[in-house]
Amino acid sequence: MSLTPVQDLRRIAEAVGELYGRTVQDVEIRADCRMLRIALTDGQLLLVSVLVDEHGKPRLDVDLLRTDEPASHGQLEVPFPGSGVTLEGEP
Repeated sequence: MSLTPVQDLRRIAEAVGELYGRTVQDVEIRADCRMLRIALTDGQLLLVSVLVDEHGKPRLDVDLLRTDEPASHGQLEVPFPGSGVTLEGEP
């Protein structure tokens, strides 16, 4: 039996602890049961997945994806010098 590193357990506990007092909007699980996706009403996602390491042993992974700001207005355009593209307000 392999042990999970303490740092991983702390990270998982922190992610799950962020759910306290939150409202769950949706829960999805992959058909192969290797990933659980929990959508919260504030737009954040908790992903719980099983990863296989280089030795073929399963490892639990939990991530809380925080959304700091709503999505911007679409694709970001970056002009390159000499391309003839100008930003609004530029001559």
